[in-house]
Amino acid sequence: MGRVLLRAVFVLALPAVLIAVWWAASSGSVNPYWPPLRTILTTFPDVWTADRLRSDVLPSVLRLLGGYATAAVVGVALGTVIGSYRRVRALCEPVLEFLRAVPPPVLVPVIMLFAGIGNSMKVVVIASGCVWPILLNTVEGVRAVDSVMLETARSYGITGAARLRSLVLPSAGPQIFAGLRQALSIGIILMVISEMFAASNGIGFTVVQFQRSFAIPDMWTGILVLGLLGFALSVVFQLIERRVLAWYHGLRASTRRSA
Repeated sequence: MGRVLLRAVFVLALPAVLIAVWWAASSGSVNPYWPPLRTILTTFPDVWTADRLRSDVLPSVLRLLGGYATAAVVGVALGTVIGSYRRVRALCEPVLEFLRAVPPPVLVPVIMLFAGIGNSMKVVVIASGCVWPILLNTVEGVRAVDSVMLETARSYGITGAARLRSLVLPSAGPQIFAGLRQALSIGIILMVISEMFAASNGIGFTVVQFQRSFAIPDMWTGILVLGLLGFALSVVFQLIERRVLAWYHGLRASTRRSA
């Protein structure tokens, strides 16, 4: 119980300090673009009602999950193939490096030409940015699988899908999840950017509308919603990661204890 409380203190200490600093720094502000934190918090429940959560936050989350899931499937599948075969990797590497260097927001107007301005465009924009860290980390994770373990599996007749399921993906799992973690933050950014183009709902659309109508405290509440959403998704991701990679975290913990 004591360790849980100590961990909670460590987790909450920095956010509490930052909130206190923000509160103190903005308490006497008369700048319309930098309202006091107490004004923002007072405005928050009036702006983000149940109806607005349903009409703006829910569509944003669904677009994010759709693009993120698409990027995860494509990135892991292609990364596994590219990482498993040296010739395929040599062939694809220049193209991958070129495409990775193109900032996803630049592609928004191009994607709009082919995918329109509906939800499909926003999902494609999110997927186009999230796929690269997942793909590249999967490639490196598959490449790093122990060659001795691969030979042992081959000698026991474990090949094809069985080897992929039992050896390759579990061994590359920590690096794949590192790419998934990076992609999650990129996905939130692209979710907001995509909703600033020809959208009629979503968090990004709402924040821009508040800014254009000079409802500055309302705009700041939207920024808080984005921060809270990112925090909630990060917690969910950590829970899933610890469950899927329980063997890996257990191995690291035992290694630290024995060191």
